[in-house]
Amino acid sequence: MRLFDLTDRTALVTGATKGIGRAIAEALAEAGARVVVSSRTQVDCDRVAEEIAEAGGTATGIAANISKDDALEALVDGAETAFGPVDVLVCNAAANPYYGPFLDTPDEAFDKTIRTNVRANMRLARRVVPGMQARRDGAIVVISSIAAFKGSDNLGMYALTKAADAQLVRNLAVAYGPDNIRANGIAPALVRTDFARALWEDEARAARVAETYALKRLGEPDDIAGAAVFLASRAGAWMTGQTLIIDGGWSVRD
Repeated sequence: MRLFDLTDRTALVTGATKGIGRAIAEALAEAGARVVVSSRTQVDCDRVAEEIAEAGGTATGIAANISKDDALEALVDGAETAFGPVDVLVCNAAANPYYGPFLDTPDEAFDKTIRTNVRANMRLARRVVPGMQARRDGAIVVISSIAAFKGSDNLGMYALTKAADAQLVRNLAVAYGPDNIRANGIAPALVRTDFARALWEDEARAARVAETYALKRLGEPDDIAGAAVFLASRAGAWMTGQTLIIDGGWSVRD
């Protein structure tokens, strides 16, 4: 599958020790990429990297709290030391510290959500783009959310940042397209991950949500991973500035 071959490519994935991020890291490794697995805890990063290696892939773990600028710098430095310049950046890590009425969002939660979900992604892009420019090749994938495309009360702050991520990839696409750098997003609906557990762990509620999807089921992490491989590889070489909605058909239903 030449179009999806990522051999000799270095991929950095944040929030990569569980859920969507882990599925993406595993899929990129299966496609041949050297994968840097990152999350907040080193032991978790090492465990997932080892499991990827046991499955025949190449991976290393580097812990980083992406809300801290020095940690972001150290993360990219470590990735470059381990595997060379970053060819594929996947910004998956996110925070949702507040659930409740939008205008009641505490200032601390506002600042944390913006810093983690938007600012960190922008700073990571700023750090890896010069190397991509030098090679005239690179792919940036930002995990957004279906929440970016509809109004929300209780998830309003999270939705605001995910809409900003959709604009982030448009900005990057326009600014760095002449350097053959592609930037795209993925906007999943409800996927069975620990991050979204509060929205699906009640079976009756999960069934009601699934009924609103054309495919009549919630998403699984692997449902998102394939799209990330597409956007990172030669298969997606003429796609940029877009955010793919992967929602089981929720958005097309009446």
